[in-house]
Amino acid sequence: MPRYEITALRYAHFADRNQAANLLWPDDHMAPMPLDFFVWAIRGEGRTIVLDTGFDAASAARRQRRWIRSPIDALRGIGVDPAEVGDVVISHMHWDHAGHWSEFPNARFHLQEAEMQFCTGRCMCHEPMRRPFDLAHVTAAVGQVYADRMNFPGPGEEIAPGITLHLVGGHSGGLQIMRVPTARGWVVLASDAVHLWRNIRTRNPFPLIHNLERMMEGWVLCEKLADGPDHIIPGHDPEVTRRFPTVAGNADDLRVDLAPLR
Repeated sequence: MPRYEITALRYAHFADRNQAANLLWPDDHMAPMPLDFFVWAIRGEGRTIVLDTGFDAASAARRQRRWIRSPIDALRGIGVDPAEVGDVVISHMHWDHAGHWSEFPNARFHLQEAEMQFCTGRCMCHEPMRRPFDLAHVTAAVGQVYADRMNFPGPGEEIAPGITLHLVGGHSGGLQIMRVPTARGWVVLASDAVHLWRNIRTRNPFPLIHNLERMMEGWVLCEKLADGPDHIIPGHDPEVTRRFPTVAGNADDLRVDLAPLR
């Protein structure tokens, strides 16, 4: 089985967040619980795959997140040229995961058909349902379909040797997770199927929910696909930056294919 390197690249932070915003059943509603924002680079077998593409400075200002750096610059900082990336996986179409389409001119995009249907369908007639989406991102995704650059993966589809995509849903209509073979075993890049380790480990859901049953069944799938609790990488947990080895001493670049430091 191939073994890939996985680098988590932190590019933004949201400090003004509490338990009530991150847990459906908080212990202390006002207890601080900040979020981090990541994109992921998966390298091996002579290829680079990018999972999620982040947001830009204008979106950060509009939504009041602290933008640390461009996710595109973060990729370049570890030697990944976006113009040479052959595959980009979009876990789901929420605004903080689906920007920068034009920065990957030679990539094939992988998005679940259920997510495309969700973000262009009747649910978007309701403002609260479309609030987590950015119209420019959605129209960019439609553009990739018409440009013959979009793949809608089948169940457990392998997009590179050993790397598979799995439909979960729950948080969004067609959210997907990625399973990757690494030197320490099977790692699941859960993105927003697991915002924080606390969500999955205490069975306490993140409150932005499309379907609670599918969210919780998604945790079960993550656990089945991963080689252990530390092999499930959450989408927004600041603990990732504290638990995994850094790349060349950069505290915002983490090697999650390696064993946690603690």
